[in-house]
Amino acid sequence: MPTDNPFASLSSEQQVASLSDCVLEILSHYGLAEAEFESINHEFNSTFKVTAADSQKFALRININSHRSPANLLAEVSWVASIRSVRTPKPQINRAGEYITHGWHEASGRRLDAVLYPWLDGQELGDEPTAEQMWAAGAAMALLQAEARTFELPPGAELPGLADFFWGSADLLLGPGTQLDESEQALVSAAKARIEHTIAELALHAAQLPIHADMHPWNLMWHEGELAVFDFDDSGIGMPVHDLATALYYLDTDEQRQALLDGFASVAPLPEHTPTQLQDLLLQRRIFLLNSLYETSTPHLIGIIPDYKAETMRRIQAALA
Repeated sequence: MPTDNPFASLSSEQQVASLSDCVLEILSHYGLAEAEFESINHEFNSTFKVTAADSQKFALRININSHRSPANLLAEVSWVASIRSVRTPKPQINRAGEYITHGWHEASGRRLDAVLYPWLDGQELGDEPTAEQMWAAGAAMALLQAEARTFELPPGAELPGLADFFWGSADLLLGPGTQLDESEQALVSAAKARIEHTIAELALHAAQLPIHADMHPWNLMWHEGELAVFDFDDSGIGMPVHDLATALYYLDTDEQRQALLDGFASVAPLPEHTPTQLQDLLLQRRIFLLNSLYETSTPHLIGIIPDYKAETMRRIQAALA
């Protein structure tokens, strides 16, 4: 986790408050300097609900912990803007005619990237999505992947590759400065080696294309029987089966998982994989999320690290056994 940044030592409430001037600066570039705003999500990144003077509503996402380069972010919003087969909020263009806007953040001493989206009505699927909703999610994933096969990036845009184990993030579990003890490092190293072998096997026959890579129920909105997909911040060039495994990781019941698979299969054949390979990808997701916790500056996420790490080691031991 960041230790050399004063921002990381602030409470969540203090962090959100410190973003106020940055939000105002960003909104001014959209002609929304007089708009009201409130924090609705402050985790890996920070999202604000914005209400304009004419009552029009928006969602402003400010990248706090994201590793997106300018080229990555341009690719992300360009892809989202192009999607037609699935309901997604489209990035708004600022007064300069650009999707990406920047604001100075005094507490972290850096310029932050932000994107403004129209507000999505409805409810996030959350912790207990229905089978109907997960069927719709599976179908949406397959549609996104089908459309992504023909998507062409604009000049200067580049989606990150998701071929390496940590999807382009620094290795904070086995690299210098790790906070794992020797036995924990040995477990992660053994699991990583096995999973990398599985990924290499799958890549021999899998297409590489833009995938959402984070289609969990909190990134899916349900309104009047219709699904919307948002938060493409983890999107990159990867295998369709990785997209599927990432979504399956967050589901608690066999009914939810089967509904997701059935929804996908209603649009396209399921990506080729074996049950063992899928289990390896699910374990990779767990290890990937542990690694992400060590790079966050959000207090409540930092607080869950001990329990999350212990459960991760238990799952690795079970998988290796």
